[in-house]
Amino acid sequence: MKKILLLFVSALLIGCNTTAPSPEPVKTNGEPEGPHTSTEWKIWAYSTAAPSFIAANCTVMDADGTMLREGTNGWTAMPANPRGPADPENGWKDAHEAMAMVGDAQSFKWVTAYMSQTKPEMDSDGWAWMLHGDMGEDNSKQMVMNKEDAAEGQWIESGPHLMLMPKDPSSLAGQTTDFMSGAPYVMFQGTGYDHLMIPVEGYYDYQGK
Repeated sequence: MKKILLLFVSALLIGCNTTAPSPEPVKTNGEPEGPHTSTEWKIWAYSTAAPSFIAANCTVMDADGTMLREGTNGWTAMPANPRGPADPENGWKDAHEAMAMVGDAQSFKWVTAYMSQTKPEMDSDGWAWMLHGDMGEDNSKQMVMNKEDAAEGQWIESGPHLMLMPKDPSSLAGQTTDFMSGAPYVMFQGTGYDHLMIPVEGYYDYQGK
């Protein structure tokens, strides 16, 4: 009996020391499996640019204006990267490349004016979330999308942040333009597209890469 028990314990110890194969990484952020061209993936990628309490009920639009999901809370999510995907056939590499944005109605008035290079006409300040960050811009001048074209020391590839688009850009007078300070700072100062960038945790995750 003792011999049988000893053999059993020895086998148990050997089993405990056996190296198990490493499991496949499991996504814990809710990202759906499947192609990034699917409606399901796009809704996830665009809407999660805002906190969950906004993302859950926001409208979701694709880059071409197609409504992917109708919302109820006055916020709208969509990709904001004017460059388009590097691989159009397979869609955005990730939500960061899409530069997903979730904004209120006033922020989209600002965005529309920015993209058409006209003066923003807003009824009040606008707010927009970009918790997946962006692919980089010149902080001092609008529509500079390549690092090599940026003014020296002015390129910033942002991580998660909140933006305030003011109805009156002069209301941001006195705010810093130093994007490395960790404090809220002004982007595009003096261009008419002045807005306040408000960094949150992880803001500098891409800047050093």
